[in-house]
Amino acid sequence: MSAPLSAPNDTKALAVRMTGIDKRFGPVRANRGASLEVRQGEIHALVGENGAGKSTLMKMLAGMFAPDGGTIEVGGRDVTGWSTAQAIGTGVGMVHQHFMLVPTLTVAENVVLGREPVSVATFDAARAIREVESLCEQSGLQVPADRLVADLSVGEAQRVEILKTLYRGARILLLDEPTAVLSPPEVTELWNVLRRVRDGGATIILITHKLDEVMNVTENITVMRQGETVARMATRDTSPEGIAKAMVGRDVDLGVKVAHGGARAMGAPALHVKNLVVRGARVERAVNDVSFAIQPGEILGIAGVEGNGQTELLEALAGLRPAVSGAMSLGGRDITALSVRDRGDAGLSHIPEDRHRRGLILDYTIADNLILGQQHRFTSGAAMDGAAVMAHAQSKIAEYDIRPTDPLLAARTLSGGNQQKIVIAREMSRPFVALLAAQPTRGVDVGAIEFIHGELRKAREAGKAILLVSAELREVLSLSDRIAVMYGGKIVTVLNRADASEEILGPFMTGARREVTA
Repeated sequence: MSAPLSAPNDTKALAVRMTGIDKRFGPVRANRGASLEVRQGEIHALVGENGAGKSTLMKMLAGMFAPDGGTIEVGGRDVTGWSTAQAIGTGVGMVHQHFMLVPTLTVAENVVLGREPVSVATFDAARAIREVESLCEQSGLQVPADRLVADLSVGEAQRVEILKTLYRGARILLLDEPTAVLSPPEVTELWNVLRRVRDGGATIILITHKLDEVMNVTENITVMRQGETVARMATRDTSPEGIAKAMVGRDVDLGVKVAHGGARAMGAPALHVKNLVVRGARVERAVNDVSFAIQPGEILGIAGVEGNGQTELLEALAGLRPAVSGAMSLGGRDITALSVRDRGDAGLSHIPEDRHRRGLILDYTIADNLILGQQHRFTSGAAMDGAAVMAHAQSKIAEYDIRPTDPLLAARTLSGGNQQKIVIAREMSRPFVALLAAQPTRGVDVGAIEFIHGELRKAREAGKAILLVSAELREVLSLSDRIAVMYGGKIVTVLNRADASEEILGPFMTGARREVTA
């Protein structure tokens, strides 16, 4: 039985009430009698493991799906089964985990799309820019209204998504993993904006796996597990450990561990990068003369605010982006000119930061995605060995707790976190010498984070070299033996883990301190 919401909020009227919600997608039951109560003018967290049914519940509130059972009330009115247009018209807006913007349009054009201001029956671009600039000023979501979305940073694109909902008059905002791709300063800015929006009378429902964010910004929490609502709690009355236990059903280790923390035995490096220069989309040298070596059995973490060359570095190492100059070697073999497949066959694995663009073919099955890039390992003569593919899929689904468990489901039907598990299972299951791990736990739940961190540590203990790039500084500190900081395309310092902390790394990450390491 769910506990009642805390007494301090009982004086506020309900903005949202969802009761007994059921939803099936074929054989998959996404929601099982789920419930949710959110008071007006609060920031409310909706948390749970990957596949717990959180996003499905919110999509029904946003009118994208109709429930198979149960009732949905907004402002005391039964709106069960309403459409997206009706939800938007009533002031319910959803900001999705994966942005829904048109890259070739400007910020203003994206914000007003579908509600374009007109003058003499034609689109009034100047008025659109004025209206969006005014909204930016009111909300604190600053982004140039006349810039193309294709030229925005990830953080700026996130602001545009929120501006779209506010432009349509949203008073109930549903945010699905809004900080998954934001840097720490952008996260802080987002929370400040959301607090201002809440103080203006809006209600915000936040889906996130980051429990420090839950504790920092919310008033109340609803926990889901396997499609059901299992707990409600006031944020002030709980802890990250208590939330994690309610989510997973067991104690979860959330602590930051110090890794080996010292210099590794110096022999032949597993991965060696020398004087690497890589061009970026908007800068001549996104990676500017970068050199480093990773020993077998070592995790080198890359810390830095996103947009300082980390993406270009990983893509060049993986063979997805050409290097202007420099050299890369794997296990003593020069791989600079090798293709993506040849680098994989040489022993390089890659967990990409963008699972949709680089990690998955969404319309392929789970089973097929688990062997992408390795199909030649699952052939019998000239044909694919279907039995071997299925056996491999069933093994990895069980080992990595991928949900739902049907290997023949299309990857796009899974939650973002379970899609990430497919990528990680594939890349960590192939024989590798070195692993490029870009944002490996982005969008996954606390139980999965604990598991993935354990797998990375086991790979290190087995003698694998790992290059870890993460926007989560706590993750870098928890896993790395050494930490390199990238700023402006350069590695500005390299520290042993024992000598590193958030306070020490922060000035290097922001450019306030620059001591370029040779």
